[in-house]
Amino acid sequence: MRVAVIIPTLDDEAALQRLLARIARLDPAADEVVVVDGAAAEACELACRGAGARWIPAHPARGGQLALGAARAQADVLWFLRIDCEPHLAAIAAIRRSIAEGAVGGYFRFQFADGPTRLKRLLERCIAWRCRWGMVYGDQGLFVTRAAYGATPGFAVQPLFEEVAMVRALKRTGRFVAVALPIAVSSRAWERDGYLRRALVNRMLAFGFLCGISPARLARWRGGHARAIPAGDGRSSGHSRSGGHEAHKG
Repeated sequence: MRVAVIIPTLDDEAALQRLLARIARLDPAADEVVVVDGAAAEACELACRGAGARWIPAHPARGGQLALGAARAQADVLWFLRIDCEPHLAAIAAIRRSIAEGAVGGYFRFQFADGPTRLKRLLERCIAWRCRWGMVYGDQGLFVTRAAYGATPGFAVQPLFEEVAMVRALKRTGRFVAVALPIAVSSRAWERDGYLRRALVNRMLAFGFLCGISPARLARWRGGHARAIPAGDGRSSGHSRSGGHEAHKG
């Protein structure tokens, strides 16, 4: 059972290099690594070449990048990773075991990187509850068999919630499982916006989407409620071109 890792990226080579280095340490290893670059940047191409990953230039829209990566990958199982995550080193084994036991897809347990706090642990428990009873989003390392993915609408090319239709279809298709292993997610956007503020904004966005408000309108509203990153702080701000590349919907 071959597993392909698919990574959409935009103007964040430092984070990409960290993720590629982490992927190189997975045991067992991924069979294929596909990076879909929304900036079509030479620096990204060089980073992929050095890591043995396949580089695909694309337009800067995460849903479209994910769909393109899925179409170009050759493996039996597709594993979609966000640029600022840290997958567990045994993740590939867990994916293969889940599929062998009959799952059509699944996701990993959300965990904040950069050390625990009471607030982080509370939010992690809330996210676990939401995943159990509601929607699972792309920052939790979604994986799916190619056959099951082909029976879904795939990723929508829209600024937010590009994975929702696919996840809903997977849940109707078969077993969509929660893997106990964590996937550590960077806290940088949460720290920038404030943990509680960002959690509240994310829930309001999800409610608005459920009520039928367009993702484009929700993205404009979110943009007005996120604190700006100060210039020169060493963190990428180019994600705004992607129509929601940075969003974590905790």
